[in-house]
Amino acid sequence: MYTQENGKIWLATGDERVYLDPAMANRHGMIAGATGTGKTVTLKVIAESFSEMGVPVFIADIKGDISGMCKPGHENKHIRRSIDTMHIEDFSYTAYPVRFFDVYAKAGHPVRTTISDMGPELIGRLLGLNDIQSGVLRIVFRIADDKGLLLLDLKDLRSMLQYVGDNANEYKLSYGNVSSQTIGAIQRALLTLEDEGGNIFFGEPALEIADWIDWDADGRGVMNILECQELFQHPLLYSTFLLWMLTELYELLPEAGDLEKPKIAFFFDEAHLLFNDAPKALLEKIEQVVRLIRSKGVSVWFITQNPADISETVLAQIGNRVQHALRAYTPNEQKALRYAARSFRENPNFDTERTLQELATGEALVSLLDEKGVPGIVERAFILPPRSSMDAAMPFDIREVNKMSPLRDKYEETVDRVSAYETLTEQAEADAKAEAERREKEEKEKEKAKKEKEKAKKSGRSSTTVFGKAANSAANTIGREIGKSLFRGVLGILKK
Repeated sequence: MYTQENGKIWLATGDERVYLDPAMANRHGMIAGATGTGKTVTLKVIAESFSEMGVPVFIADIKGDISGMCKPGHENKHIRRSIDTMHIEDFSYTAYPVRFFDVYAKAGHPVRTTISDMGPELIGRLLGLNDIQSGVLRIVFRIADDKGLLLLDLKDLRSMLQYVGDNANEYKLSYGNVSSQTIGAIQRALLTLEDEGGNIFFGEPALEIADWIDWDADGRGVMNILECQELFQHPLLYSTFLLWMLTELYELLPEAGDLEKPKIAFFFDEAHLLFNDAPKALLEKIEQVVRLIRSKGVSVWFITQNPADISETVLAQIGNRVQHALRAYTPNEQKALRYAARSFRENPNFDTERTLQELATGEALVSLLDEKGVPGIVERAFILPPRSSMDAAMPFDIREVNKMSPLRDKYEETVDRVSAYETLTEQAEADAKAEAERREKEEKEKEKAKKEKEKAKKSGRSSTTVFGKAANSAANTIGREIGKSLFRGVLGILKK
């Protein structure tokens, strides 16, 4: 365990040891650097340290190599050199308590949420809707809420869209105009979402984020690893899912204030996808959640290639930074290099911008907050080696971990409760049945009237008396007056 008597995490060694203060971890962190410079090792060392301190962890595993944390590491010349040069005592390899999750339910527990839980804002982003279409989607959600209709999966949302479109005139004055063209555009977007796995992702049982805050028998925080190799092929679904998780966690946890260590730590790989093509309103929400969630005791770590990939407002909330080597061959890359160098508190012993291009694999510029929350002077240091396996876990290992998970029975079987689809389908069937019965009744009445008329003709009453003619004339007159009254009444109602 890389903690000292002062309770801090020993993260790296340069001219001196570099420590991360757990009490400052909820000021968030960033791990940046070009491909192959050591970002994954840094992520694993920090995550392992959190787990050993009793802090549960969530990690988005895009490349598959994080899965090896369920197995102990093994000796190689690079790790041995690090152990010797950094003078690490009592170093031992160990496995960590891991639970695997997978949106596609192939390499871990299924991860699901409901349409209602995600809400119209995130669904709108997921579908790539414009402002008008997003406004209509909000109307659809509001009507569903007002009618007590559950939106759990895609077929619920599709049924609700169809229902609102068919009854647009009824809701126009109360909720706003809904055009059939807009409904059609949203329905087409749903087809694209289905192709990306939306049918698997939306449904029940929905994931309870609280299940990620757990510990093993030794008090180590559980590593919740989301398998993202397939999910990452659909960047919009990936980024929206991560944002939903962060928002859910924010809503779940109570205010905690300053803690000795975080309640949970999140590591978001390829974090720039959270901000790509995000509309202004959604970007503001991301920034708000990141800014406020630290008061809930949550530590968020963004892993990306360049700090410039992250929104400046969010970057301003990040207090702990580990910057691995950057390459600068093009004018844009050189600009990004200068941007990254200027984000550090300068160290007079070296040129930050030049050093960023000289860093070796596993080496980084590190700036961490001290106990007062002040960014430390940037240090050039080598990251400590991880204690778990650097290799990806084999499918057999993952299956064994999943079999032993206490969440297996909770999430494996899907549930399909009565929701908007079933309710609206039943209502439509009842309406169709009632309409069929009404038409059948009308047909029978017409047939009966026809038979009576034919019977009257056959009775031979071909002439009428003067009294009969007068009666018929009076009846016809009354009928015409009644008809006029009904006709006026109907027009009056229509005019209203």
